[in-house]
Amino acid sequence: MSTKDWLEKDYYKILGVSKKASSEEIRKAFRQIARENHPDQNPGNKASEARFKEASEANSVLSHKDKRKEYDEARSLFGSGVRFGSPGGGAPGAPGGFEDLFRNAGSSGSAAGFGDLFGNLFSQGNTGRRTTTRGPRRGSDIEGEVTITFEQAVSGDTVSMRTISDQPCSSCRGTGARAGTLPKVCPTCEGSGMQSSTAGGVFSMSEPCRDCLGRGLLVEDPCPDCHGSGRARSANTMNVRIPAGVNDGQRIRVKGKGAAGENGGAAGDLYVTVHVSAHKLFGRSGNNLTLEVPVTFAEATLGAEISVPTLGGGSVKLRVPSNTPNGRTMRLRGKGARKSDGTVGDLLVTLRVEVPEHLSESARSALMEYAEKSGQSNPRTALFGS
Repeated sequence: MSTKDWLEKDYYKILGVSKKASSEEIRKAFRQIARENHPDQNPGNKASEARFKEASEANSVLSHKDKRKEYDEARSLFGSGVRFGSPGGGAPGAPGGFEDLFRNAGSSGSAAGFGDLFGNLFSQGNTGRRTTTRGPRRGSDIEGEVTITFEQAVSGDTVSMRTISDQPCSSCRGTGARAGTLPKVCPTCEGSGMQSSTAGGVFSMSEPCRDCLGRGLLVEDPCPDCHGSGRARSANTMNVRIPAGVNDGQRIRVKGKGAAGENGGAAGDLYVTVHVSAHKLFGRSGNNLTLEVPVTFAEATLGAEISVPTLGGGSVKLRVPSNTPNGRTMRLRGKGARKSDGTVGDLLVTLRVEVPEHLSESARSALMEYAEKSGQSNPRTALFGS
């Protein structure tokens, strides 16, 4: 993604968020657009495909702290009317001129990072030298979503998912030229992909070549599939390893599984948002599993040994002490989720005392006799104390 893209495209507007939006707001906005415009949901709809691609590009910048900072700085600098010239009207190279700011970029606090941010955007005038931009370029990051079961989240699993990304066109192998032909070096920029324009006679500011659009090459006979761009949308199915203990909504980075790079550049990364389906019995609290187990009034009062289900199947025995109150949580060690260090969490069992819906006459009579003989005081007395 070139600096020119950053200066011309308002990624905040594309995602429909403010410039002060949090990372979570940006992520939610992108996910909404991705769901509505994903190529799988809108086959053959070019407008939706373009919207999806545009939102993916915006998200790849705004969802990363460093990239977003560079993007904001670039737009802030160029959007605030920067003028290129010596503050004192001196000649090029004069001490204290604006040129020194970029020559010393990174050595002072206010200009730190300018060299990395703009690369070769600026070049000293009258040097007659050009810097090529046709070196390796890293591929863009792509986003994906996957839904897994509760069991898969606890134990980890490898899942298959389909992604859509920019890849070199298979017909022309990324050259943009029809098979059997080759692009030629752009005579305007001499293959550098950049043009220089003088501002105020002090600096020569480089910008993408208008003829080759920054590629450094011209295609006389364009590839009919990619129309000379050298890139094409590609659907890929890949296996992604989901680590044990992943949480619902967690974002996983898979290095090198994004869009392919250009000119031998490294591939981008794949960021997978994981959705975990709820389980009908179990819940999670960190690396511990949670479970609510009903017990009868007699079991809670007299004590009992009950069977409790486990996530992996089967059951374990749990000893319920006598006089156990409703809502007490008991721990079964080593029956929870696996931790990153290989150990296993616990199963937290919360006991719920169930009151019978119907009583036989003999049971009612026995319960009334119990109430008389237990001698239990009114448990609500303290509520009315002064």
